[in-house]
Amino acid sequence: MSNRRKVTALAAGALLLSGLSLGGCATSSAGSSPMDARAQAPAAPKAGAYSPIQDKPPERDEPTMTTDERLKLRNELIAARDRQPKAAKVQKAPAQAEPAKP
Repeated sequence: MSNRRKVTALAAGALLLSGLSLGGCATSSAGSSPMDARAQAPAAPKAGAYSPIQDKPPERDEPTMTTDERLKLRNELIAARDRQPKAAKVQKAPAQAEPAKP
């Protein structure tokens, strides 16, 4: 073996050993094992998908909408409902007038 190959082999070996030793430092934790980490983790709360039946929201002291606001909203919704069939008829009328070509 030539002198240059020996130096290259030694350099590669040194890099390999330093990489392995640094990798070991990165994964080791000071005085604990993976089992200790599980023991220190807080337990997950045992909450179900649904809230318990006995937990009810607090009662409200005053209504969220006044009577006037409710009346105004009701009238607006009725007017919007009455406009819906008229708007649907206007949109369908031009489409039905043109026959489909094969």
